[in-house]
Amino acid sequence: MKKMIFGLVAIGVLVAMTSHSGYHVGDTATDFSLKGTDDQMHSLASIDGAKGYIVIFTCNHCPYSLAYEDRIIALQDKYGSEYPVVAINPNDPVAYPSDNFENMKLRAEEKGFNFLYLFDDGQKVYPQYGATKTPHVFLLDAQRTVKYIGAIDNSTKEDGVTKKYLEDAIEALKKGENPTPATTKAIGCSIKVAKG
Repeated sequence: MKKMIFGLVAIGVLVAMTSHSGYHVGDTATDFSLKGTDDQMHSLASIDGAKGYIVIFTCNHCPYSLAYEDRIIALQDKYGSEYPVVAINPNDPVAYPSDNFENMKLRAEEKGFNFLYLFDDGQKVYPQYGATKTPHVFLLDAQRTVKYIGAIDNSTKEDGVTKKYLEDAIEALKKGENPTPATTKAIGCSIKVAKG
């Protein structure tokens, strides 16, 4: 009896450790069509010549997102010709008005965003991915296979970075290798959902 109970507990722990909503490494991400701060609709398929995609769920107000803005701009400068940054704001604008579309446009202009900044209107895309934080990164290859999920690096402060997880993952893909680690813990603000 004790062995049976232990076995059920072990199975329960395994399920808790391995099950979560959204994509896992190795899954194929579904494309989307979202409006950008340029007032145009964008999908991954509409980006010519991409060898992969850096999909980052981020927003206007979160201090973690703000701390990473310059690094996201630098990622687009460094890798954008092959692995473009596609930033998506997943927050509900009623729950958090500073993250509404007009404020997204203001923020993109103010900071000189050199990457696509898209609005997840209706909050339909972020649950598919399983994003829970801002920022939260999903690195995809050209076939939209998820290759890396997690954080950009290991420090919210730029001068404290000692491990560049995302850059290392991109460099691995460029060599035809799988990223190691393939997952890290995303650190940031929780995604703000519609109330009621």
